Amino acid sequence: MVTLYQALTLILNVVWFVMIAHIIMSWLINFQVLNLRQPLVAQLWYGLNNLLEPIYGRIRRFLPATGGLDLAPLVAFIVLIILQQALRNNAAFFFGY
Repeated sequence: MVTLYQALTLILNVVWFVMIAHIIMSWLINFQVLNLRQPLVAQLWYGLNNLLEPIYGRIRRFLPATGGLDLAPLVAFIVLIILQQALRNNAAFFFGY
């Protein structure tokens, strides 16, 4: 059971870092610090979008339309933090205490 706990923690941490990278990169692209015409930036951006779009797409179906403001990353980030905290709070289940 400890291995399951560690695997779930690792998966949630990787998703957390990917989401942070996507959020920071979106800011840098919107403020024109990064340019999507650069091949490396474009590959990273589209790769992160392809990884996270299945998560964001499901959340967008439930959110109301807010014009140009996309709240799906914020909601996904909050859900991820809640999942991490719930896993930490129930660690005793995995360690058998």
